[in-house]
Amino acid sequence: MADEPALTRWTFPFGRKKAPAPEDVTENGDAEQNGNSSTVNANGNGYVQNIAELSIYEQYNQANRGSVHSNGVNGVQSAGVNGKPQRSLLPPFESAEMRALGESLSRDILRGNPDVKWESIKGLETAKHLLKEAVVMPIKYPKYFKGLLTPWKGILLFGPPGTGKTMLAKAVATECNTTFFNISASSVVSKWRGDSEKLIKVLFELARHHAPSTIFLDEIDAIISQRGEARSEHEASRRLKTELLIQMDGLNRTDELVFVLAATNLPWELDAAMLRRLEKRILVPLPESEARCAMFEELLPSLPEEAPLPYDLLVEKTEGFSGSDIRLLCKEAAMQPLRRLMAQLEEKEEVVPEDELPNVGPITVRDIEMALQNTRPSAHLHAPRYDKFNSDYGSHVLQ
Repeated sequence: MADEPALTRWTFPFGRKKAPAPEDVTENGDAEQNGNSSTVNANGNGYVQNIAELSIYEQYNQANRGSVHSNGVNGVQSAGVNGKPQRSLLPPFESAEMRALGESLSRDILRGNPDVKWESIKGLETAKHLLKEAVVMPIKYPKYFKGLLTPWKGILLFGPPGTGKTMLAKAVATECNTTFFNISASSVVSKWRGDSEKLIKVLFELARHHAPSTIFLDEIDAIISQRGEARSEHEASRRLKTELLIQMDGLNRTDELVFVLAATNLPWELDAAMLRRLEKRILVPLPESEARCAMFEELLPSLPEEAPLPYDLLVEKTEGFSGSDIRLLCKEAAMQPLRRLMAQLEEKEEVVPEDELPNVGPITVRDIEMALQNTRPSAHLHAPRYDKFNSDYGSHVLQ
């Protein structure tokens, strides 16, 4: 084949074949395509010069260490701070393709602190106790959690929307010293054939590598609904569900502490095999009167110089409200004095400087009555269905 002519100033460059990217040879002698930069091969060996090519989690580590170096296959890092060896970001994968999927999933590792304490969640004592039993105690007292007393591998939180399921997950991320993976359907579903089940496999390999770890599957009904020939189910969706079931309870199960926390509003849509693997299924119900009173006292505190707010009236009128509904009710009550102040400021023609703006007035009983008239519960109609599911499949009833 004749050599292509060299480019000249009159050559139209579009449509020409690009020169093949150089190949990097790993220690095993296998050539791997880089595709991005000649300084880093597909397995991440070499010195990373372009920060934009790093994943978010790698940029976070680089900011803490000052630089990122790799001295082995699959990006095993060199000595870190104070000369102590650091755990590598990714485990040794069998291919560059799996490593690329691992880098994309590393972005779902929660790094920030959600700042949600156990004490800030009112009620739900049984759910908090079981989460501590599954995540905190095995790390604190590993001697006792052996044999038959191995930690729970999965907990399902189900109940009406707005009752605190995601808040419990945030408390786990805040209080428990584990690697927290915040996974949704967009994290493990791919348009490329075969990538979805590979993402599930890589996810659990990452979790085992960073153990102890917690995998939070929010709205799990969108990932693993019921299987069956009578249902219109795509083949790729079925493969993803099968891989998730295998990873949770298969032959490759190891002793690393990997805890799966799932939450859903539609527990009756879950597959029976997944319900078995989620060993504890806990109903997170609508808040009782004591929990509602504690929420009102925290969100609408009474000022010493003002008249006390009618908490008894609030508790009586909010039967069937979820925690999210109660927060909206308190916000609506707090908006009433602000609206009065805004009306007064808008009547003035001149603009009031920011340092001269008056303070917002206190919340009155009339404001609370107006808020009760303008706020309606959002999830009370389906509460009996959750109770029925809990009596059939639930593990605990929250007191």
